[in-house]
Amino acid sequence: MENVIFTRRSIRRFEQKPVEEEKLERILKAGMQAPSAHNLQPWEFMVVTDREKREALSKMSPWAGMVANAPVAIIVVGYQKNPDVMKFLPQDLGACTQNILLQIAYEGLGGCWMGFYPDEQRTENVRQYFNMPADRIPFSVIALGYSQDENRFIDRSDMSRVHYNNW
Repeated sequence: MENVIFTRRSIRRFEQKPVEEEKLERILKAGMQAPSAHNLQPWEFMVVTDREKREALSKMSPWAGMVANAPVAIIVVGYQKNPDVMKFLPQDLGACTQNILLQIAYEGLGGCWMGFYPDEQRTENVRQYFNMPADRIPFSVIALGYSQDENRFIDRSDMSRVHYNNW
């Protein structure tokens, strides 16, 4: 398979075909392989396959409409017990989310990342709807499934943004 970093795209249109359990498990395990501050691994996951719950989730952000039609949504949830490293939570969960997206592409699926954190209204809506404890932070929502669109390489590189040793 081609290098997924160069072919991964945000996919918003999905076939109505279920995602195999073994693929979903590898996707979640890939998220758990992300680096984290002090290796505290401050993530948990809510896997949403129920259509009614995906439809409700799709209405919790103006940009989450595709969640209703994706066979699966993963909510990446932060939980940091150590207040000294709480400030690194967005970096840790961002790395986790990116690992998930890369594994989705590697599995031959499509996915789209929607940021919910730090929008307090979005995170509170998700927390309440899914009965999450108050100390959990819904960070991102990833819609995933078999893509209706073709993944193709689009060169986004711009070497004028690279600086060596000085600005």
